[in-house]
Amino acid sequence: MLDKFITPVIKPLLTPIVATLHKLGVTADQLTVVGFLIGMLALPLLAFELWYGALAAIILNRVFDGLDGAMARYAQQSSSAGGYLDITLDFLFYAAVPLGFILANPAQNAIAGALLLAAFIGTGSSFLAFAIAAEKFALDKPQFKYKSFYYLNGLTEGTETIVLFIAFCIWPQHFVWLASIFAAACAITIFTRIHGGYHTLKQLETAQR
Repeated sequence: MLDKFITPVIKPLLTPIVATLHKLGVTADQLTVVGFLIGMLALPLLAFELWYGALAAIILNRVFDGLDGAMARYAQQSSSAGGYLDITLDFLFYAAVPLGFILANPAQNAIAGALLLAAFIGTGSSFLAFAIAAEKFALDKPQFKYKSFYYLNGLTEGTETIVLFIAFCIWPQHFVWLASIFAAACAITIFTRIHGGYHTLKQLETAQR
């Protein structure tokens, strides 16, 4: 929901950094992989309740996630392969954070963490499944033209998820409540995406007959 407002603000701030990295021969895919590896450090850090170390890993992961896309555009390296790598590693990172809290305190966090993971599967699958169909119909991406795939909006997107992860690390004692509330918000996103995506595709198929 907030991505369309946050992205235009952050994008210009990354350009000087990207220009410097490009001169050093760094590629967008390299930034994607390095960012993923840094982000995955959050898993053991969370498991051992090193909250602020995990917070640093999460924030750095998101910085690299912004840099890889900016690099792809700056160096004109945008590709389906790069988009595939980026989104796949992003979802693995997203799943690692709830798992870290589950490992930190299974008795307290397991159910809420499982609900959040299930919600992530729902938002991710409804998001990516529509992208496949959107490619078939060559749908435009009016709000996310820089993406290498169709981005179907929702209540819980990247910005909201990262705010949640930051809140987890600052107030780990409230993980159960925060995760449960966000899982409920994800359920709304899943419903609206399935409903909107289904009817959009139905109308397109009808129009082509």
